[in-house]
Amino acid sequence: MMMVRVRSRDGLERVSIDNPNITISHLKTLIQNQLQIPIRNQTLSTNQNLLLAKSPPDLHKFTDMSNPDTLLSSLNISHGSLIFLAYEGQRTIAGPAVRPSGSFGRKMTIDDLIAKQMRVTRQENPHCDSVSFDRDCANAFQHYVNETLSFAVKRGGFMYGTVSEEGKVEVNFIYEPPQQGTEEILMLFRDSDEEKLLEAIAACLGMRRVGFIFTQTIMQDKRDCTLSHREVLQAAELHAESALKEWVTAVVKLEGKEDGGADVHFEAFQMSDMSIRLFKEGWFETEIGEDADPKLSRMKKDVVVGSKDVKEVDNDFFLVVVKILDHQ
Repeated sequence: MMMVRVRSRDGLERVSIDNPNITISHLKTLIQNQLQIPIRNQTLSTNQNLLLAKSPPDLHKFTDMSNPDTLLSSLNISHGSLIFLAYEGQRTIAGPAVRPSGSFGRKMTIDDLIAKQMRVTRQENPHCDSVSFDRDCANAFQHYVNETLSFAVKRGGFMYGTVSEEGKVEVNFIYEPPQQGTEEILMLFRDSDEEKLLEAIAACLGMRRVGFIFTQTIMQDKRDCTLSHREVLQAAELHAESALKEWVTAVVKLEGKEDGGADVHFEAFQMSDMSIRLFKEGWFETEIGEDADPKLSRMKKDVVVGSKDVKEVDNDFFLVVVKILDHQ
């Protein structure tokens, strides 16, 4: 008997497998029987970006588990492995066991009632239409990180530019404050007087602060993590500090190619309205242990994801993908 973990928009679930030498077709049948998701509605992948797909064409890009005759063992899927599942339609998920209340059991506290109402859901659409980077500005930022730092430590900066009435964000320069980066942590040593001067200069140029950009290290990329729990906290804090609903969080990483080379890759997100609310109201656990899973954000109290009460939420729930453009 072996068990495979399945992460979907409803959270993390488990599927029991009698024989480890089964095909993807057999796995889909088990998912249908145990999770009540029809085979025809399932899309499976070992790539977590599957959960960020917004349309059928996006789903079709994930082909690593599309062949029904492929053996799980050929994909290095074994006991405890994590795979990702996207599916169409709705389903009813069995909720947690009902606990008695009143004189026959534990009474519900105010915190319990609030937790029952705090539902964490995905946000489908960003508040900004797109983000466009000035080519020289983007190149200057990534060049130093690539050529000098070799993506060994983290680096970050604030993006300045304009926001159109249609919600189109243009980034024209990046200010990199004094900072200290390690493989996992980016510490910004902010100077309020310097930032006030910077805001004044930007205003004279018809610009304003529009977002935060940071790099992920090579070691982080090996973990196949869109944003770590520390990055979610930092991005949510800076987004919450801003009064701009179109605020953008950009990530720069080095991605390996099949020929052994590597490309610098830019991604852009908005932190969801729910993540900003959770941060402002103090739901996030800010003390992070060394053994904590970087893909999960821990809450101080239970929240509702799908129909489950959980204290750990997949970081991807808090990300809303933003289209990237460029300009000169």
